[in-house]
Amino acid sequence: MFQHILVPTDGTERSQNALDIAVKLQQLEAPQSGEQTITLLHVIETIPGDDSEDFERFYDTLKKRARKRMEALLVGHDRERDRVRLEILLDRRVQGILDYARDHAVDMIILSSHKIDMNNPTEGWGTISHKVGILAQCPVMLVK
Repeated sequence: MFQHILVPTDGTERSQNALDIAVKLQQLEAPQSGEQTITLLHVIETIPGDDSEDFERFYDTLKKRARKRMEALLVGHDRERDRVRLEILLDRRVQGILDYARDHAVDMIILSSHKIDMNNPTEGWGTISHKVGILAQCPVMLVK
């Protein structure tokens, strides 16, 4: 059913649950649907007018740090590692996630989200997970 699952990550442990669910979903469907892909995506927010060499070095440092964190999320998923792609983009975070999903035929997005404070339920409506959940053109699973 889901050939390509996108797991946007900020590189923190909160993303681990989203990745674990994507892997389990893939394992459940693998015998029925053949080749499947999970993309672990980290979008580094860019600064407008950031075309100097200093910014290039800055972004390279952030990319290296992000890759290490993404690799750490894959620990324990050795069997699935060949079906998990690591992607790092420079973009606005929400737009980068949405564009990637559209441009790479993503069937489902699974990402971590915060728990809602029932005393203030409208707080957090401007989060990345909420925006992706509303704007994505494919199914989205928010993991708390």
